[in-house]
Amino acid sequence: MFDYEDADELTKFAKQIEDLIHRKQYAQLRDLLLPLEAADIALLMMESEEQILPLVFRLLPKELAAEVFVELDSDQQEMLIQGFSNVELKEVLDELYLDDTVDIVEEMPANVVKRILRHSDPDTRKSINEILKYPEDSAGSIMTTEFVDLKASMTVEDAFKRIRRTGPDKETINISYVTDAGRHLLGLVSIRTLLFADDSEIIEDIMETNLVSVTTLDDQETVAMALSKYDFLALPVVDTENRLVGIVTVDDAIDVLQEETTEDIAKMAAMAPSDKPYLKTGVFETWKARTPWLMILMLSATFTGIILTKFEDSLAACAILTSFIPMLSGTGGNSGTQASTAVIRALSLGEVRFGDLPKVLWKEFRVSIICGICLAAANFVKMMLIDRWMMQNPDVTPLVALVVCATLVGTVLCAKLVGCSLPILAEKVGFDPAVMASPFISTIVDSLSLLVYFRFATLILHI
Repeated sequence: MFDYEDADELTKFAKQIEDLIHRKQYAQLRDLLLPLEAADIALLMMESEEQILPLVFRLLPKELAAEVFVELDSDQQEMLIQGFSNVELKEVLDELYLDDTVDIVEEMPANVVKRILRHSDPDTRKSINEILKYPEDSAGSIMTTEFVDLKASMTVEDAFKRIRRTGPDKETINISYVTDAGRHLLGLVSIRTLLFADDSEIIEDIMETNLVSVTTLDDQETVAMALSKYDFLALPVVDTENRLVGIVTVDDAIDVLQEETTEDIAKMAAMAPSDKPYLKTGVFETWKARTPWLMILMLSATFTGIILTKFEDSLAACAILTSFIPMLSGTGGNSGTQASTAVIRALSLGEVRFGDLPKVLWKEFRVSIICGICLAAANFVKMMLIDRWMMQNPDVTPLVALVVCATLVGTVLCAKLVGCSLPILAEKVGFDPAVMASPFISTIVDSLSLLVYFRFATLILHI
């Protein structure tokens, strides 16, 4: 296993592979690669020159080659498929699990998809088309139909015979699902339970009937969270009539969580999500992902300019107030981001729901008061000692300091209440809570902090 953060180790190994290929030491190269995990071989291929990929791929045993193929990025997969003969393509497809084949089909251009489907066997082709009919990001779109099913009337001995006969082609044999003649899900039995049962025992007597399942239209993130919550290795997927149609395994759940987390991070930074790695995303594509959001935020910041224009006479009467606007805006944005980040995480983990909004607001209200008073006290001391005394700025009077410190308390209060409530409200109306993160919170809080600032300035300084 490689240390993914150790670039030197990866580069050194990749150079060794290239050297062996250059010297045509193919047997030695094969012996070097065989002990490695498929994911590590794929990582090495990404670090090596692109033209050596087909040669390395053909040196690997069929099963390991298929596992490596799944781990490669879509561009490398497409390059290999384009170079495969029809026989090679069929051999790879025969070694892939159905859900991996579906993932590849979804990533490939139309001409490559047609070739893949043309060289898949009829049953696989039918299963692929059925899975592709389900909505994107649903349980049905990430499930596999390759699972072991048993009948309730079977004995343990019969069950083992069926597992041995059908198991090699299945995604997992750790859990077998018990169905009736109409494929309705009745229960499940683990391989552990079967191993410790007598051969003559009936499956119906030892199976678990208290099942957790999902439907084909459930959101994939909900499925992944369920697998995490219950520590399952797989989760059965049923249709509206409780007929077992597939399973979602834990490796697919990990991919979903990684995908969803990447998407949320992008949205929280005001960018359109991208499926490609950072270095493989083109400049033009990156520009398209970022510019619309920047445009929206820039236009929304117009409200800040309107407020400043409205109170320009006040700023002219007490120009020193201008110097504290960046600090107030920054503190407000940071306070709102803290609250929104904590709430977005709680929403994603199911710790907070819309009904908890009053509790969340009450908690953040108390936190904001304490934080605001602490920041205001520290800022008052700083303004008096540094701005007035050390920098000898006579415009920084105690009344000016009072305006700034009172605004700090109000800004932190507004920011935390806005930051904690917007993600919850967004989810309630069907938006992704991650959108209501740092950029939007900061833009809203900037306007609110200026309104609070000039209100206190008007009341205390009479300007």
